[in-house]
Amino acid sequence: MKKTFAAFVAVATIAGSLASTPASAQRGVAAGVAAGLLGGAIIGGAIASSRPAYGGPVYVEEAPYPACRMVRERFWDGYEWRFRRVEVCN
Repeated sequence: MKKTFAAFVAVATIAGSLASTPASAQRGVAAGVAAGLLGGAIIGGAIASSRPAYGGPVYVEEAPYPACRMVRERFWDGYEWRFRRVEVCN
């Protein structure tokens, strides 16, 4: 909403400045360029300041201790000792 309002104000400002000033080259091109840069800086600053520079506070909750975990277990398969991973739950 703020960006839409700022864009509307920018368009209205530019349209108003174009409608109120008759076209003449008495002051030269430099005055028009300077006015455009100044207006752009003002409008850009207004649009950029409508949101915070950071995302705000972040709250991190630690993960609970897992109830189940994988452990390595040694077993005899009839011919040799082998290892397998087994899930152990508390």
